[in-house]
Amino acid sequence: MPITLSDEAAQVALGEALGHALDGRGRVHLLGDLGAGKTTLARGVLRAHGHAGAVKSPTYTLVEPYELGEHRIYHFDLYRLGDPEELEFLGARDMLGEQALSLIEWPSRGAGWLPVPDLEIHLTTVESGRTARATACTARGQAVLAAVPADLRDISSHKENEC
Repeated sequence: MPITLSDEAAQVALGEALGHALDGRGRVHLLGDLGAGKTTLARGVLRAHGHAGAVKSPTYTLVEPYELGEHRIYHFDLYRLGDPEELEFLGARDMLGEQALSLIEWPSRGAGWLPVPDLEIHLTTVESGRTARATACTARGQAVLAAVPADLRDISSHKENEC
């Protein structure tokens, strides 16, 4: 069952909770229409790791790297990606490794090239703000959702076959 996020602060708080549970590793696909709050959620994840600056969607650069303490976090926005093979030229294979955290907006643009995510977060715009629903796609994703605070657990649906 999705949870309702009434405002931007609630979206950032969800991102922070997920960021802490992810502990600097994993692959997260952020899904939703334009303006659904994918970058806002990514800002929360980055804040959980100590980033205090602005977070903009890397629409034109395709990826924004962050070195935060011992963690490497890559924020991808594939909206303008012409062909999934372009990710190879960006060096994305290394960025998507097990020792980094990758947040990927518009992952459908990289279909067939991107590895299976640990989590898919589906954001939807509704009258009262946004709704969020998470799907664990791997055992690691299930462990991450289990670590999310109880008041946010309604976002979790452990259906690996949906990814």
